[in-house]
Amino acid sequence: MPPKHVVVPLTPELFEPWRALFAAAGSGCFCRYWHFHGTKNEWLARLASQPEENAAEQEKALREGSPTATGLIALEEERVIGWLKLAPRSAVPKLARLPVYRPLALSLADDVLSIACLLVHPAHRRQGVARALVEAAKATAERTGARSLEAYPHNRGEVLREEELWMGPLPLLFEAGFHTFEADSPGGNEAYPVLEWRKQRAE
Repeated sequence: MPPKHVVVPLTPELFEPWRALFAAAGSGCFCRYWHFHGTKNEWLARLASQPEENAAEQEKALREGSPTATGLIALEEERVIGWLKLAPRSAVPKLARLPVYRPLALSLADDVLSIACLLVHPAHRRQGVARALVEAAKATAERTGARSLEAYPHNRGEVLREEELWMGPLPLLFEAGFHTFEADSPGGNEAYPVLEWRKQRAE
């Protein structure tokens, strides 16, 4: 049976259904973690007491056409049931500053696309939504001529709760043809691997 959902880019007109997805998942980040400049404790405090500021920032960035707000949504009729943040690596500069990724000397490239968040509605998990979003991200990378597509799943050697898989499930990414990132500088963190997909490698 074909899936009921379609995958399309997020647009300003779909912001409210997108926002409802985050509310249903109990997530107050509204995909602004990568663009928050404060400390970890300040971010946690904002999540707890001012999540509406994250939503307002995302809406403003989306309406302005900022690459910090771009991504793909899984749409079932008028409901957003899945989200994949897809942006140039240059739009998520925090990657280059985090200690777990710093040994890889990630450059802030414009021709590398990053999967920086993956969220599925709790009532639609384990139904192929995440897989459809990842496949659509690969198609977008190919269509736009990106050098590669990257993902940053967590791999802490333990079973993660679904809410902790916000960077994507590692097995799904491997099944989709992603490989461990090969950088000029060694020293990647096994708990926070960087994966990449390139069309020529997939073939």
